[in-house]
Amino acid sequence: MALKKIIITIDGYSSCGKSTLAKQLARELDYVYIDSGAMYRAITLYFLQNRVDWTDVAAVKAALADIHLEFVPNADKTQSDIYLNGENVELPIRDMLVADKVSEVAAIREVREFAVARQQQMGERKGIVMDGRDIGTTVFPHAELKIFMTADTAVRVERRFKELYARNKNITIQEVKENLELRDFIDSNREISPLRKAEDAIILDNSELSMDDQLRLALQWVDDVLLVQSS
Repeated sequence: MALKKIIITIDGYSSCGKSTLAKQLARELDYVYIDSGAMYRAITLYFLQNRVDWTDVAAVKAALADIHLEFVPNADKTQSDIYLNGENVELPIRDMLVADKVSEVAAIREVREFAVARQQQMGERKGIVMDGRDIGTTVFPHAELKIFMTADTAVRVERRFKELYARNKNITIQEVKENLELRDFIDSNREISPLRKAEDAIILDNSELSMDDQLRLALQWVDDVLLVQSS
């Protein structure tokens, strides 16, 4: 299975466990994991920190010219952390303030063009797993394996709440629910690269699947693709 490298895309709604599955697959296959959502969050963080008016196209273009993003393996080598202009921003990009604004920023044409160009550069050598909203439709429309993840809304809210509550005891489940629903609406209705399932993507509903179950299922899909390509 390691003889041939392919591109694996994982799209879907917020808090469906896309990054969890992507990291699992990357470890199992010895592929590079690229968190596209972290790229948009890092851009949003930069805009917030530097008070960039993202309704001003000129201001957005000027800000993007000053942004350098890269993924660097962390200490335990099980994944990579995103660096914004040389600084590890894995923690601050997960803040609720960033979460509230990231869908707005990600909907901007210039921001998407900036991020997509870099994502495509990262995939030139294949052997990558990338998750996001438009990876299988816009970034890598010819990817060998496309997965579209979904789960019941209540399950997604609970997962997101547990993640955020661990860092902020003041967060409420209602806040999380409203934020998730707003992000779903913006992601699905934006003009540029809206969230949608690619025609050739396989649906993975993990509402009742364990992490091990979804990994086994995805690995079987990888095997199936590689078997077809080698025949």
